Amino acid sequence: MMNMTDTLSDFMSTIIPDDYDTASGSGSGTGDYDFDQSPCDKSIVRRFRMFYEPPLYMLIVILGFAGNLLVLWIYTNLKNRLRTMTDVYLLNLALADLLFLCTLPLWAADAMMGWAFGTALCKGTSALYKINFFSSMFLLTCISVDRYISIVQSTKAQNSKELRLAWSKVVCMFVWLLSIILSIPEFIFAQPKPNSEGKHFCTMVYFNNENNRTKILILALQICMGFCIPLLIMIYCYSVIIKTLLKAKNFEKHKALRVILVVVAVFILSQLPYNSMLVLEASQAANTTITDCNEAKSFDIINQIMKSLAYMHSCLNPFLYAFVGVRFRKDVKKLFKKWGCTKASKSGKFGGPTRSSVMSDSDSTMAFSL
Repeated sequence: MMNMTDTLSDFMSTIIPDDYDTASGSGSGTGDYDFDQSPCDKSIVRRFRMFYEPPLYMLIVILGFAGNLLVLWIYTNLKNRLRTMTDVYLLNLALADLLFLCTLPLWAADAMMGWAFGTALCKGTSALYKINFFSSMFLLTCISVDRYISIVQSTKAQNSKELRLAWSKVVCMFVWLLSIILSIPEFIFAQPKPNSEGKHFCTMVYFNNENNRTKILILALQICMGFCIPLLIMIYCYSVIIKTLLKAKNFEKHKALRVILVVVAVFILSQLPYNSMLVLEASQAANTTITDCNEAKSFDIINQIMKSLAYMHSCLNPFLYAFVGVRFRKDVKKLFKKWGCTKASKSGKFGGPTRSSVMSDSDSTMAFSL
């Protein structure tokens, strides 16, 4: 660890002068970190964030808005599109991602010039980020459970299709309500905090925080509810689904298996590094395990990189959970044809020969063809 952090510190010091000095931190862009707990000069962290976060966030915003708005376009322009529980979850997931993406320009501005939008907007933006963070994780979990029911318990799923569709709306309301409750700490503790230069940065300020207990509790809550529990449920559901697919016959099970592996792999690769850093941060808050200044600065920089990697999931969700499906791609072609963007082909009604669903043996296996 020391070799890695020393190397990163040496590299950053070659591009950022040490005399760029302020005594306070820049905040996290999400209200998760407070860089003012030690006299260690972390101007290098703020400088890195200033140049790293804004262009990356703008890229995430552009890609995320394009993908998620297209999902909403499909659902609002085609009649009877909300036919399954997964459809309802995908619509809510797109809304959650769009609301999250709306916060990134403010965090980009915070990274460049500090927080100039007042306390109320700091609290609201921090809370909005957390609401949509938790709701996205819960909705992804709901999608995996719905696919489990549709494939592993296909007969039961077929007989209760209408009831399950009605329950999906209730589940979504519960997801949003639970996400709002879990974001209450942001409403309480998020506020602009000044540094030695007079700039303010939106961050979490834990007043009367004996032994960092409040910070540790909030971090533990985010790690457990926002990653560990969803991951365990997804692994269980998709593991059983894979076993079921391997026993099935007469459908394109290999393609379905690839979809599952991609979904789980992307979730783990995007979320595990960041949540691992949150575990280390909670450990640091509890035991002050990092005492070397250079190591602390490297830790914060790596944290910023892992956080941005986690944010990329909002761009990938439409492609992983919507556009990969045969039915969804057909709907896109229908809308493009409707608006005169494409021409019908002789080989198929909407351009190209029609293909069977990934799991076309039964309507209950629409989970991966969407």
